[in-house]
Order: sequence, then structure tokens, then C-alpha cells
Amino acid sequence: MKRFQRNFLNFAALATLAGPVGAQQTPMVEERSIGDLQAAMASGTSSAAITAAYLARVAAMDRTGPTLRAIIATNPDALAQARASDARRRTGKTLGPLDGVPVLIKDNIETLDPMATTAGSLALKDNVTHRDAPVVAKLRGAGAVILGKTNLSEWANIRSTASMSGWSAVGGLVRNPYALDRTACGSSSGSGAAIAASFAAAAVGTETDGSVVCPAAMNGLVGLKPTLGLISGQHVVPISHSQDTPGPMARSVMDAAIMLSNMASGTGAAADYHRRLTRASLRGMRLAVLRPPMPDALKERYEAQLLVLKRAGAVLVDADQPKLDGLGETELDVLKTELKADLDAYLATTPAAVKTRTLDQVIAFNTANKATEMPFFGQELFEQAAKTKGLSDAEYLGVRAKSLRLAGAEGVDAMLKTARATILVSPTYGLPWLSDSVSGDHAEGPSASELPAVAGYPHLTVPMGLVKGLPVGLSFIATAGGDQAVLDAGYVYEQASRARVAPRYLPVADAGPGLDGAR
Repeated sequence: MKRFQRNFLNFAALATLAGPVGAQQTPMVEERSIGDLQAAMASGTSSAAITAAYLARVAAMDRTGPTLRAIIATNPDALAQARASDARRRTGKTLGPLDGVPVLIKDNIETLDPMATTAGSLALKDNVTHRDAPVVAKLRGAGAVILGKTNLSEWANIRSTASMSGWSAVGGLVRNPYALDRTACGSSSGSGAAIAASFAAAAVGTETDGSVVCPAAMNGLVGLKPTLGLISGQHVVPISHSQDTPGPMARSVMDAAIMLSNMASGTGAAADYHRRLTRASLRGMRLAVLRPPMPDALKERYEAQLLVLKRAGAVLVDADQPKLDGLGETELDVLKTELKADLDAYLATTPAAVKTRTLDQVIAFNTANKATEMPFFGQELFEQAAKTKGLSDAEYLGVRAKSLRLAGAEGVDAMLKTARATILVSPTYGLPWLSDSVSGDHAEGPSASELPAVAGYPHLTVPMGLVKGLPVGLSFIATAGGDQAVLDAGYVYEQASRARVAPRYLPVADAGPGLDGAR
């Protein structure tokens, strides 16, 4: 098999590519916000210098140093895009808050740049489509520099029930910047680890159920799974048209909102989600609070953050999640049926160089290339999906209707109605677990992703600090169209808590001095 070619840059290449950038002092990009970068460019720092600094950081840390493996490919056109932004700035024709700002794109989302869209699979190593997904086209139209493509759980974590989140045959295993032996979660694992490590200002992930909010929470980030349909999913390697959506991932609510403003579908001027944040308030807002079973240390942290919300003026009302028997099973049945239909339709549009044109052919490819594609876990979900009967099947239509009813009307809607609340609050997930190539994922603790994912509702996670040295997130969930509401609530909480802690790239979690013993 031909070795997959990545566009990783070394320092010598950067010096050549940077050109006139070399005359500038290398700008500091670690932990810099979009606003910080815009201020630097307004003061004379070029986008090309900023882009070169990010590329150098990737070169120093992704396949060497802490070896995060968050990046599948850097964009050979990134510096040219940055120079084009610099030219616009010199003529006073900047395109908005993202102009000249480097961003990363999850590698199941197409870009017109000369990079393959692989979904982490060697079956798609030649999937260079030279077309932008609409979400990328909108970011490009706003002047963002497409810095590269991020690693992910292969096929967005739908191949096997025994998968290891963050691993792909193309990119290897993504490592968590807070503790390198811990999961970065998935499937947008590379987007999460990359932004935590300041490889770019922000990134685009995708979510079917948890794939934005889990890696965001476990990498100390803000992540938004928006209302289904707010951001176009066209030209994204699919799982499910009824749940898939791109979403922004960033180190602050403001940056995530800026991204959303420039990712949302529709024509005309960008939305203004970010411009409204500074006027946001929680005073008098009723928040329905979930208290699912969780470890004591996480519970202590969560209860402290609820007090932050209360001090900010929110009215907290306890909510009990109703029993929703069968939701998990119906969701999985929906996903398997839609996977076959949607992936077959997508693969039919790929370039002729891509030889796997159907799910059945992908299954055959994986079997023929077991050593590289299936060294740790199999493809039983793919095989089950291949046997489904299509989108007109009565059983599929029945389980889809049931899952929507359970997650929406009997789930989020019912809890908010009973509490007379606007937003549901919960821990996003438990703590990042150890990466385990033998047993796969073994998550413990709460998970807030399923109900908003199935219902198509917005779900925002915001960092609430560290528990035993590991990042945890606080979730804000609303009904359809409540994206601004969850951003507002998350922003007020973020500004009041200042809970995010930057990563330290430790080999194991720093859980405290007790590990050293008494001697």
C-alpha cells in the first residue's frame, strides 16, 4: 500500500515559506484569543507571521515533543492565504474578526485546498475533492486562514462498539495535552487537543452524539453542538443526516461565538452571536439543574460552579431526568440505517481515485487491510449498518419517531417545562479516562450529550476547571434555536468563574502530592 503522505512542515521549510515574515519577530500565539490576534495585526504583526508561528508550533509538538498527533495535514496554501489577508489589511478591506486568523478543520470536512478528506481512514487517502464544504466556504469568505486538517476517531467513531476514541489509521492516537496517557475523547479529538495546545485560534469539529462536546470538555475547551441545521453538513463525511452537525471549538465562549457567527448557514452578512455576548445576563434566569450520579470529586467541583451561577443571578431549580426507556437502542438503530444510506450517497460523489464507493466496499477494504485498519478493534457497527433496509423502512421510521419523542418532548422539553426554565445545566462528562488499546473506551460518570444530540437541540460546554488534574466541562442545553441563549449563559458563567486552566503536557495526571507517600 502506498504510504499516506502528510503535509507536515519542518522548521527549514517554514523559513523558506515565511519569506518576508522573517523580518518580523516571531509572535506569541500560545493561549491567544481571536481578539488578541486581531489586536496584534492591527498593531502591525502580519497574518503570515502568525500563521508561520502556528505552523512552527505544530512542527515542534505534534509529531515530536509531547507528540499529540492532533494534526493529520497542514495546508500548503496556508501562508498564501495569510499573505492575501495581509494585502487586504493594507488596503483597509478586512473581512471581519476572522480575517487573517488561522483555524483548523476536522478531517471529515472537505476543503478545496490540496488536502485529502480522509475521516481518518486509509480507504479515503486519495479523497482530494478540491471543493469546500459550505461551512469551510463561509469561514474562507470571512478571511480565515485554513491552517490544516485535524485527526479524529476514525469514521467519527461509528465503526465499532469497542473503539478507542481519538485513534485513526491515518493519524494514530491523539493524546490529551493535560495528561498524555488520557483520552482526548472523540470523535473531534484532534480538534480538541490542537486548540488546547494552541495550534490555531479555533477549530471546527463535528458531532453526531458527543463528538464536539466530549473532546471540548476533556481538553479544557468551549464547544458548541448547535441546533441541527444551523450549520450546513454538506460535503462532510456523514453518519446521520438527522443528527450530524459541524460545531465550533475554542478556548473561550467569545471565540466559539465568533466562529459560529461565521459558520451559520444562510446568505448575506454573518450572524452576530458574538456581538450580543457582552450584554448577556443571568439575572433572574431560571436554570434547570441536573445532578446525575458522579464521582465525589466531580460532584464537589460541580456544586461549586452552581454557586457561581447563583451568585451571577441565576435561579437554580432542581430537575430530575425522566426514565426514557429504549432511547439508546432507538438512537443506534437510527444511526445504523442512516449511516448506510448517507455514506453510500457521499462516497458516490468522491473523486475517481477513491475506490471504495459504498459501505460494503469500505468493509471489504478494512478486511483486506486488517493490520493497518483494524489493529485494535473491528467493524461490527459497519457490518450491522450494511444489513439495514433503507430510509423508507417502516421499522426505521418508527424508531426515529420514538427517539425524537423521547429526547425532545419527553426529555429536554419536559424537564424545562416542569422547572419553568430556559436552560438545562449538567456536568458534560466525567473525567478523561486512560487510553486503552486493549479494552477500548471505558468512560465513567455522567454524559449530557445524548438528549440534545438526538433532539437536534443546542448544547454548549464550558470549562469548569480541573478535577484531579484533569479538565471537566459544564453543559448548557436549550431547545431548538436556543443557540444564543446557551452562549449567553456560558459567557456569563465563564466570565464569573475564570475556571479554565491551560494544559501542561504532563505524562500522567497531576492528582496531587498523595502519590508521593509520606516518606
